[in-house]
Amino acid sequence: MTAGRVVRRLRVLAAHAGLLAGLGLVAAVLLTATPRLVNHYADRALRADVAAEPYLVRDLSIVTTTLPDSSFAAAGGERDLNRYAAALPQPLPRLVGPSWYFAAFNPDRLIATGDSPPMNGGAPKQIGLYAQTGLQEAAVLRAGRWPASTRGQAQVAVSEPVAELLALRPGTPIRFTGSRGGTPAQAVVSGVFAARDGSDPAWEGLKLALDPVAPQNDGDPYLAVAVTDWAGIDAVARQNTTEVSYGWRYRIDERRLDASDLPAVISAVGQARRTEFERSSAVATSLDVVLTRFTEQLRSARGLLAVVQAGLVASLLGLIVLAARLAVQRRHDELALLRARGAALAGIGGWTLAEAVLVQPVAVLAGVLVGAQVPGRADGVTWPLLLLLALLTAGVVPVLAMAGHRRIGVVAARTDLTRARPSARRLTVEATVLLVAVAGVLLLRRRGLIAADGVDAYLSSVPVLVAVAAALVALRVLPWPLRLVDRVAARARGALLFLGAARAGRGAPVTLGPLAVLIVAVSTGVFGAVVATTVDEARDRASTLTVPGDAWLTGYAFPPDSAERLARVSGVEEVARVWAESNRRVLSDAGPRARLLGQARVLVVDAPAFARVAQRSGVDVDVPAALRAAARGDGPVPAVVSPQVAKLLAGGGAADVQNRLYEFSVAAVAEQFPGVGLGSERFVVLPWQALPEYAATPIVPNRYLIAGKDVDVSRLVQVADDEQRSWQAAVLGAEVNRPELPARLQTWEAYREGLDRTGANEVLTLAFAAGAAGGTALALLAVGFAVVADAAGRGRVLSRLRTMGLSGAQGRRLLVYELVPLVVVAAVAGATVGVALPRLLGDSLGLSAFTPGVAVRDHLDPLVVGGVLALVAVGLLAGLAVENLANRRMRLGEVLRVGEENS
Repeated sequence: MTAGRVVRRLRVLAAHAGLLAGLGLVAAVLLTATPRLVNHYADRALRADVAAEPYLVRDLSIVTTTLPDSSFAAAGGERDLNRYAAALPQPLPRLVGPSWYFAAFNPDRLIATGDSPPMNGGAPKQIGLYAQTGLQEAAVLRAGRWPASTRGQAQVAVSEPVAELLALRPGTPIRFTGSRGGTPAQAVVSGVFAARDGSDPAWEGLKLALDPVAPQNDGDPYLAVAVTDWAGIDAVARQNTTEVSYGWRYRIDERRLDASDLPAVISAVGQARRTEFERSSAVATSLDVVLTRFTEQLRSARGLLAVVQAGLVASLLGLIVLAARLAVQRRHDELALLRARGAALAGIGGWTLAEAVLVQPVAVLAGVLVGAQVPGRADGVTWPLLLLLALLTAGVVPVLAMAGHRRIGVVAARTDLTRARPSARRLTVEATVLLVAVAGVLLLRRRGLIAADGVDAYLSSVPVLVAVAAALVALRVLPWPLRLVDRVAARARGALLFLGAARAGRGAPVTLGPLAVLIVAVSTGVFGAVVATTVDEARDRASTLTVPGDAWLTGYAFPPDSAERLARVSGVEEVARVWAESNRRVLSDAGPRARLLGQARVLVVDAPAFARVAQRSGVDVDVPAALRAAARGDGPVPAVVSPQVAKLLAGGGAADVQNRLYEFSVAAVAEQFPGVGLGSERFVVLPWQALPEYAATPIVPNRYLIAGKDVDVSRLVQVADDEQRSWQAAVLGAEVNRPELPARLQTWEAYREGLDRTGANEVLTLAFAAGAAGGTALALLAVGFAVVADAAGRGRVLSRLRTMGLSGAQGRRLLVYELVPLVVVAAVAGATVGVALPRLLGDSLGLSAFTPGVAVRDHLDPLVVGGVLALVAVGLLAGLAVENLANRRMRLGEVLRVGEENS
């Protein structure tokens, strides 16, 4: 076949070639863009997680603490900064960003004195000394100059807050005495500075230099840090016998990290922690813990995305095969005539291949170029898949054309007959698919979805195999109810229902191809929706267990009558007092010979108020009736305990509440209780209103449960801190400037949003969105293909019926009757598979990585059911729209004559 003839044939077959090319382009975009987008989201989430960690977790620190050594000068350690960085296991050296070397006396090792108040009396002044690289660049001098210490006298610089608190200025003399004694080291204040940016990582570990602490209670010291130079550290070390610390801190630059580095970085950090550096000191960090946790989440998210992508790719490949089969059907007469004139199968394959090669690989390449515009790193595994896709789109039409014309014939076969009994070969293939799907489910439950080296292609395709198996079963079962409908319709008035059921029962349009594609697409979308709702429900429960109302107000100690003043704050609807503390004693009873059974977290709640606040907040909290109905009286109070505590008790015991024992009897055993917190396995919950209290020693709440959606947060925290100060002042008999623990408000919504922002959640969201949107779109395309595939035959039927008085509306009803079995069966079977898959696969999906502290329970949202019903309706409307377009193109008035000529 000449090139000109190929081009002319492509012009004639432009619609079919364009449809196949469009599907190939979409599949190429999906294969190219998805890995890049996943890598982009994973890298961004990884960097955000690492950046949010405190320096003690994310930085690599080498710290050695030793007594002063005259043979070692502090300045010498600066030369080791780059040497130690280069000695870190690969790939850590290339990931290191800013680094610092410091020599320091911690505040608890030095006592500072002076000649003028407040340095010459009052509370002890524990002032640490730090010399660190990069501090002068991170600060600006306000007075004096930077330290230039000599051998006999250290010079120090202090921040403006330290200078104001301790009345220091340039020229003020200071003496430093070690905690172990020794001769006081002479020093002088050389300058006063201010930090350029208090959040600069250079100041991490030096917060007391910028925010000193004044004593709150009798006996408390002043806590601060002053900055000096290397010679200043040496000068103080010569006069004291207290320990001095030398450290090298390396920050892993999160911008240089990406998810592909995770295994190597985790291994390298673990190796670094076992490597000895300065004076047998190893690297101290928790970065590997953070990265391991992120890796587990990313593996689970990638596994879920692999399942969704496998479903979408399988649906697209099925549509490509349907489009190719449609193109071959449209060219049946042409190809049959060529065979009758002596054309060989190889010739037919060569002609159709020449036509496809000009278009299909170009469409795949265009899809690759479009997908490459998506941000993110490319995945090397994609190219073999793209090559296979190009071969498939180019070769599927030739293969189907040769397979359909192995026998030479010029008379078209009838398509309106009932299917013959399936052959033994087909039954064997179907049974094999069923067995492979069942084996895949069993293997997936045993091994899990994600292997150590990545996603297993077979295991991630198991949901697709299950959906195809469901399609095979549905195709075998469907004729039975259709025959019943056919019999009922035969006795009913009107012929439309009878004709529609008869045509559907004879395979128009219910065939394996469209049905399988529909079920795979629907199951993919429903699976993603079910997993999404399951994760959301588990996160809601985790939020409720942590914050069982609109907000938790926590602090150190509030007056027992604070509730009334807190309730007057704007937006607060109701409050409930709570006392909670961990590691409290649990004893066999309150008697003098009581046995210590262990320790537990004890929660004392005003049960009726607690339940009212939860109800007003709209939070699903179950407070047992025994706690709500408990009243003050003689004998033990009812309590809710965890199973681990219940095993220690003989029906009751005594709990330590603020150093006072309260006897209780076990009213209920619960795995979790709202407000106790996540991961607490040993707890006791007591009803506050039933506990005996004394005026001199009341139970002092340390938190309040708040109901209110529009709370004035700043005002509420201010009132809470005022309450705490008044209580502490009353206890100490002295004015208190700052509470022991500032009040903090944690809302349910903020905690819930935090769960959605952590780890690889964006990858998980991408999987859900792709499954829902892609599954819906591909399902509608499958309905359209089912309609177009039999458009010619349906056109002949409608043309004949039009001669008998069939109206246009009745013709559309006939199509609906034909499509209902296909769409309804596909929707029901696909939804069943999508809902059942999370239950079948169980823990192998790894959803627990996204729901910390709570068990994952399958959850079917009513919206998913509504979505399936909406898909049925939209599918029928899409079928009608496609049919209308096809009828306009074919012009039904000519179809009957053309069909009769062909027959």
